[in-house]
Amino acid sequence: MGSEKQISKLAQILVRQSVKAKQGEIVRISCGELGKPLALEVYREILKAGANPLWAIGFEDAGRIFYEEAGEAQLDHLPPTKLFEAKTIDADIIILAPGNTRHLSNVAPKAMARRRKAAKPISELLMKRVRWCLTNFPTESLAQETDRSLPDYEKLYYKAVDQDWAAMAKMLAGAKQVLDKASQVRITGKETDLTFSIKGRKAIPCAGDFNMPDGEIFTAPVENSTEGKIYYEFPAIAGGREVAGIRLTFKKGRVVEASAEKNEAYLIEMLDADPGARVLGEWGIGCNAGVTDFTRDILLDEKMGGTIHLAVGRAYAESGGKNDSAIHWDMIKDLRQEGEVYLDGKPVLRAGVLFGKRPAGMKR
Repeated sequence: MGSEKQISKLAQILVRQSVKAKQGEIVRISCGELGKPLALEVYREILKAGANPLWAIGFEDAGRIFYEEAGEAQLDHLPPTKLFEAKTIDADIIILAPGNTRHLSNVAPKAMARRRKAAKPISELLMKRVRWCLTNFPTESLAQETDRSLPDYEKLYYKAVDQDWAAMAKMLAGAKQVLDKASQVRITGKETDLTFSIKGRKAIPCAGDFNMPDGEIFTAPVENSTEGKIYYEFPAIAGGREVAGIRLTFKKGRVVEASAEKNEAYLIEMLDADPGARVLGEWGIGCNAGVTDFTRDILLDEKMGGTIHLAVGRAYAESGGKNDSAIHWDMIKDLRQEGEVYLDGKPVLRAGVLFGKRPAGMKR
């Protein structure tokens, strides 16, 4: 477990900077049993801010039991109390502290997609009206995913959190100005030559508001514009399953060919979950210099400086995206050694350098 100082500092960042809790507001703390040390410090900080904390504690095994036992009506059930909370709370701090990152690995993707579809009114309300932030609390399970000891994982994690977020925000504001004016994106690299339009779409800079650690800028490709092929150097994780060596080919905006070196059947099943799952919903650029190594955790990996990520499935409305799906699956491409990103024919990301600068924000 991290030091008391590290945990306390993270709690302060989450409450004061990320969700900006105010006097009289209701701030929900969503976490599992292993997140208790951070959850209690967040609880303390919410009270210090004059806000009203609301607990939402869950048990990891409950998710597995649900999918083992739930019938169709239960998969489709919309919990009215959770809907009421989504209409009532002002902020939500979500702490992920898994004891087993693969506890749902045997659940069929269609069952998960069906459950997400049923809960969609809740998730949409939270996205639209609630200030929320997602973070990790380091656990043995998260450390094992990175082939590290827990103390070594904690060093990695708190390094990613300990950023100069004001400098990050300034750098991303400049990137936004460029992206908002751009029309055509081209990505090249190992087994990759992919193009799509972002004309009329809005770039969203992320400097510590909704994720912690943060450090990316993203937008939504025009739905029918994606053409070409892409290879992902890093595995993509979904539902506790690792899919490695992914190769996708797009025509008129849709995935028309898909293969993987590991768990290919699962990749195809996810892409067939619904009509929107084969369309890109997001393109993002990682900008956090504190994330230097692949961790098998998308919260960190999509922020890795010198990488890009593209998500098949649901688009975020704030970026102007229109694609709808129960799936939102980020896949990461490494451009630190090989590959470029071009905007309207001009290189903007090459050898890990974005707009001529290394990823900004890390404290020295």
